[in-house]
Amino acid sequence: MADLTVALSYQTSANFNDCLRWLSSEPSVSGILVARSRANPNDLTNPVADLAPAHVVVDADLTSGLGLASVLRETHTPYLLLLAGPVQFTGQTKHYSGLSRLLNVASDSGAGLVFSDYFDATPEGVKYHPLIDYQLGGVRDIFDFGPAILLSMDACREALATRGPISADLRWAALYDLRLKVSTVSGIIRIPEPLYSVGPASRGAGVEGLFDYVDPKRRDYQLEMERVLTDHLKSIGAHLEPNFAELPEDVTAFPVEASIIIPVRNRRSTIGQAVTSALSQQTSFEFNVIVVDNHSTDGTTDVLREMSAQDPRLIHIIPAANDLGIGGCWNVAVYSADCGRIAVQLDSDDLYKDGHTLETVINKFKEAPYAMVIGSYQITNFDLQEIPPGLIDHREWTRENGRNNALRINGLGAPRAFYVPVLRQTGLPNTSYGEDYAIALRLSRDYEIGRIFESLYFARRWEGNSDAKLDLQTANRYDTYKDRLRSLEIAARQRKNRK
Repeated sequence: MADLTVALSYQTSANFNDCLRWLSSEPSVSGILVARSRANPNDLTNPVADLAPAHVVVDADLTSGLGLASVLRETHTPYLLLLAGPVQFTGQTKHYSGLSRLLNVASDSGAGLVFSDYFDATPEGVKYHPLIDYQLGGVRDIFDFGPAILLSMDACREALATRGPISADLRWAALYDLRLKVSTVSGIIRIPEPLYSVGPASRGAGVEGLFDYVDPKRRDYQLEMERVLTDHLKSIGAHLEPNFAELPEDVTAFPVEASIIIPVRNRRSTIGQAVTSALSQQTSFEFNVIVVDNHSTDGTTDVLREMSAQDPRLIHIIPAANDLGIGGCWNVAVYSADCGRIAVQLDSDDLYKDGHTLETVINKFKEAPYAMVIGSYQITNFDLQEIPPGLIDHREWTRENGRNNALRINGLGAPRAFYVPVLRQTGLPNTSYGEDYAIALRLSRDYEIGRIFESLYFARRWEGNSDAKLDLQTANRYDTYKDRLRSLEIAARQRKNRK
């Protein structure tokens, strides 16, 4: 039974025509829609037209509102398969293929969107590429579905009828808009099995990253994605208006105005530079530097003992607990009697840009009742030479919508600084990844966050970074955790709005 329409963007490759030929011979495939990019409207060859089930969706990028609407309009089957490029489904036999498995799961579950793990075809051989499950907090626009997703047309029609049509003026966010709307009326299911294989040309960032020329730092791209997410949060009751709670009264007698907090474990080669950068701050107020030494074994402890003996502003703490992540080390510092009224972040292998960073941060707190202030940073190599992508300033943040848009992106910037009376109400989760994102989401739910868009900080990239060259398993674990943070935060915001 032919119950499937396939849509994919044209590519000039042998793999593309091979994929079309197999799809055209597959009994379940009723038609193939080939979209040609507006950037290359003449870039189509005769072999496409020679394939009987295939026809062309003219001038229609699949990520655009016009393009996706055209594809949906031309789909008259129960299911639509969107491909970022040519793929080869596993087990291509008369009785079974990865495609038939995809269709069976969609039919059995009634899900609105189904995706699966896959194989990467590399020169070294075929490698299994697991993805992660979708959840309520999977609302980031870069969620990786892989190069193939299957959509139920019933779910699409219901979503568009209840949540509104896809705007024709969307250039990049049409599929993002559609899957968010589908998620409100039906389930999104991952099949934890590799159902197809892909080469480098099809891998990319998945179906929602069809075109490599899209630069996520472009302001127009950011604004479009933000607009789609904002509408989604409103539709599910999780959007927050720019109304902020007052800060709790400051009745604590803090020993200093500010504390620079540095968690560290085994950073003997960099900790001295980080501490020197912190102690070199020129300020009009008293401050200290609290280093939480998480049981280092490489000589870091000796460096810190020597430096603290020379400067009483350096507080060297070795926690009693031995099960702490970065967030747990922060809690040790924040709840200590040595902590100042404002706690400011510095990682053990990074540096402040100059001696005025701390003063700049504290002055920002004086402008408004902020619970948190976040600066901007430059990506550099170990020798402080700027490397791509350079300055990370998060200019997408606005007072009106920043805390809503924060659910779309994976981080909010650095250096991060906190009003300690508020921070002590919640503390940070005891993890070594995402703890900063978790607390920023939590504080932004109630309080206003201030931004500094000028560079204050050098984030050095080198082989010793904890986030350098992440393997796929670790990257998936990190992404799953941040999606879980978003799920918890969306649920909390929905509850807040119901009160």
